[in-house]
Amino acid sequence: MKTVLITGGSRGIGAACARLFAEKGWRVLVNYRNDDDAADALAGETGCELFKADVSDRDAVYAMRDEIERRGFMPDVLINNAGVALFGLFQYIEPEQADRMYGTNLFGTLNCTRAFLPSMVERKDGAVINLSSVWGEVGASCEVDYSTAKAAIVGFTKALAKEVGFSGVRVNCLSPGVIDTDMNASLTVADVEAIVDSIPLERLGLAEDVAKAAYFLASDEAAYITGAVLPVDGGWKG
Repeated sequence: MKTVLITGGSRGIGAACARLFAEKGWRVLVNYRNDDDAADALAGETGCELFKADVSDRDAVYAMRDEIERRGFMPDVLINNAGVALFGLFQYIEPEQADRMYGTNLFGTLNCTRAFLPSMVERKDGAVINLSSVWGEVGASCEVDYSTAKAAIVGFTKALAKEVGFSGVRVNCLSPGVIDTDMNASLTVADVEAIVDSIPLERLGLAEDVAKAAYFLASDEAAYITGAVLPVDGGWKG
């Protein structure tokens, strides 16, 4: 049985990934930061194993890795999904807000990959799937820091894929467009209508759409794909 670790997995895209991988017969490990109720509900639904840790805290990540090993697990696939939004004019963003966003979205990805990559390299098998965003490719006004962090994820993916390819480890990236999750709950009806009008497939994305793309990249069907940035945006970016 293959094992997947999904960070930020208690809701949204992470929870959709947990449900799909569990349905496909994988052992699912879910990391989450603070939503105990959502995590417990997901565990009851899917049978996933829960690991509570703030991925922005490197010591907490390594303690989580040790706990996973102690319980007899080690992920074949790591999905770096944990992320938070940050809206506002760049010059008015509070440093504490920016630190939290970069800590989770960028350094959380680095921390988790550093923790779990060595075992993949040692086994000469494994896959890392990072969550970027369409904004990491084209940028977004009033989301400058968020766009910067997500652009860094793209560069990280491409560079690491070249570094560990000889070890049989694949590293890929998903670039979702506007997905109908809590992160985009602040959008008004007018905002949503304007966005949908500009998407060729004429709808917002669903968390399940991203989960299906993640499952493909984790599967043997993607065995010759690494360093890729796969858009899941309904054709929005063009």
